[in-house]
Amino acid sequence: MDETLSQVELMIPALRRYARGLLSDAESADDTVQDCLEKVVANWSRRKNDDARSWVFAILHNLAINRLRQMKRRGTLVPIDQMPEGSNARVATQEQTVFGQEVMAAIERLPPDQRSILLLISVEDLTYAEAAKVLDVPVGTVMSRLSRAREQLRTILERQPSAHPGRAHLWSVK
Repeated sequence: MDETLSQVELMIPALRRYARGLLSDAESADDTVQDCLEKVVANWSRRKNDDARSWVFAILHNLAINRLRQMKRRGTLVPIDQMPEGSNARVATQEQTVFGQEVMAAIERLPPDQRSILLLISVEDLTYAEAAKVLDVPVGTVMSRLSRAREQLRTILERQPSAHPGRAHLWSVK
C-alpha cells in the first residue's frame, strides 16, 4: 500500500490541473479527483499494466466526462442566495398545474415496482446500475420495468381528457 500511496501522491497536482482544465470548476474538479483517488486505491491490485500514470488519468478522464454529462443534464447550479430576486420561480399556468396533478396521480396508479424505477431514474437521476443496486435486481430488469412504467404512464395520461389540449371539452353544469 505504501507503493500505491507514494506513486499516486506524486500525481495529485497533475490530476487536479487536468480535472480543472476539463471541468472549469475548482470544486467539481477537486471532487472528481477525490473520486478518482478512491477508485485508484480500491482497485490498485486490479490494474493490468505497469503504467500507473496512464491508468490513473484514464480513471480521472472517465469520471470527469461523466460529471460533464451530468452537469449538462442538470444545468448550471447557482447558490440560492446568489439568485436574482424573482428569477427562481414563476407561477404555473392553470393547465400546467392540472397536468402536474394528473402526472402525479398517474404515477401513483403504477404498480410499486414500476413506480420505484420511474422515480429513481427520472426524478432522482440514478443510473440504471445504481437503481439496480438500490433495488437489488439485474440491470436488465431495471430497463424492462422502466420501459413498462413509461408506457403505462403514457397510456394513463393519454386516456385523460386534459392530456389532449387541442380538444375542446364541454361540461354540463346543472
